[in-house]
Amino acid sequence: MEPEVLEHYEHAGRVAKQALEFGATMIVQGAKIRDVLDKIEAFIREQGLEPAFPAQSCVNEIAAHYCPSERDETEYKEGDLVKLDVGVHSNGYIGDNAMTISLGNEHEKLSTTVKAALEEAEKILKPGTTMNEIGTVIQETLHEQGFEPVKNLTGHGVAQYNQHTKPSVPNFPNGDMTELEEGMIVAIEPFGTTGDGFIYSSSDATVFSLGNEKPIRSPHARKALEIIKSYNGLPFTTRWLTAKMGATALFGIKDLRQQGMLNEYPSLPEKSGGVVAQWENTFLITENGCEVLTR
Repeated sequence: MEPEVLEHYEHAGRVAKQALEFGATMIVQGAKIRDVLDKIEAFIREQGLEPAFPAQSCVNEIAAHYCPSERDETEYKEGDLVKLDVGVHSNGYIGDNAMTISLGNEHEKLSTTVKAALEEAEKILKPGTTMNEIGTVIQETLHEQGFEPVKNLTGHGVAQYNQHTKPSVPNFPNGDMTELEEGMIVAIEPFGTTGDGFIYSSSDATVFSLGNEKPIRSPHARKALEIIKSYNGLPFTTRWLTAKMGATALFGIKDLRQQGMLNEYPSLPEKSGGVVAQWENTFLITENGCEVLTR
């Protein structure tokens, strides 16, 4: 890896961890989720970088992709198990990390077990380690405490302006014998649950990315598209566009969706209603092990 590329990854990783820890201090009973995420994204920009995707905070059975709209007044409540997922990019090179905060003691064991699964996975990261071996370590750590991995969510590689690329890193042993290689950048993110271990897609997407661009006539859609293209293919949320365009952004997004130009990322609840915890770091695979870029 070229030194300047590694420098971008390390810079993004440092700021991603700082932003995650900053956000964690604001997750308290009565805080609005939208306000917390807005402040995290402002913090990232104050450091001279940009979010790699909209900051997201999912509660209880929602595993991923919950991102409040500009009108969402949802607050954290006592007893919530809160996931916080933050990504940052420097010139497109991404640091991605997540943590879980328990606003009560009921689900603390789940959170600490998922964190331990991430730590156990880190111990075996090196060239030659297979995806199946990583999934085995994660599942065994969770099963020891009576929890299930979420089987249809995975870790992933990251690349410039691409937050989800190969390899897919499973949270259970799936037989994938793809090996880690020196120089790979991978985000390992165990999801553990008190439920059966499967998520489904809801229908409330507020996070999108640009798909196939087509000619459009609507002036609102053209203005929205102009802004969206500035994200270089990385995801965005409706809040970002309404902050720049006002309510007309929603008409533009609607038109773009109808034209099939947007990829949609709806919230992902656990099918059986089980509570979900998540921990994540981004790693550089080195000659003899790994470097934690988001530490």
